[in-house]
Amino acid sequence: MINYARSAVTDWFEGLGRGGILAWEAVCSIFRGRISSRDLLYQIYFIGIKSQSVVLITGAFTGMVMCAQTYFQFHKVRMDTATLAVVSVSMASELGPVLTGLMLAGRVGAAIAAELGTMKVTEQIDALRTLATHPVDYLVVPRIMGTVLAMPLLTAESIAIGIGSGYVVGVYLLDIDPTYLWHNMLRYTYPQHMASGFIKATCFGAMLSVVACYKGLHCGQGAEGVGRATTEAVVYSSITILISNFFLTMLLNQMLPT
Repeated sequence: MINYARSAVTDWFEGLGRGGILAWEAVCSIFRGRISSRDLLYQIYFIGIKSQSVVLITGAFTGMVMCAQTYFQFHKVRMDTATLAVVSVSMASELGPVLTGLMLAGRVGAAIAAELGTMKVTEQIDALRTLATHPVDYLVVPRIMGTVLAMPLLTAESIAIGIGSGYVVGVYLLDIDPTYLWHNMLRYTYPQHMASGFIKATCFGAMLSVVACYKGLHCGQGAEGVGRATTEAVVYSSITILISNFFLTMLLNQMLPT
């Protein structure tokens, strides 16, 4: 039992080190300008545009239920018109980037891990090396850059649709005065909240893409290895987003005081 635990801890640290090396190689490749614009545009399309539906649905219903639950509590103390302010601050600084990151971890992270894992199993990555093409330059960098660029845009859409849907619910279903509802939202929502959300979205995009690429490039042999790598990519990237969100919140609260 002790040997098993020791082996698990050792494997975890080895994986963390290999993931860090992969991230460093990707950063070096980006600064050297080794980015294929065609591959990057395709990844932005695949990650950004084709993920809009799931992100917009998630943001809309999150804003709606957040508005309803906030109203049910605030109505007891006659603070109905502050409902949308809570929705906007929550969506901008926390729920928008976190939920968008989790949705992309499930959709994009799984796809990246499955693609790279299949290429590794079928020895396509080894073929790239024989052609003097670095797999990080050709496969990893476009996916990381595409995710990092698409995440803030998707987060902005999620925040906007969340606030809009919350406004509709508050005005037309809960009968809150629209003028004071909107005024309080603008009054208590600061630019720091939006900046915090976009910084988190950029960090989450980098994290989930690095984890997915690492799991795909280091998957086991056969269909079982690809399936396990895909599952681990989704689970690990989601856990990484949730854990890092706490530390980013504490750090950004000191850097961007409201």
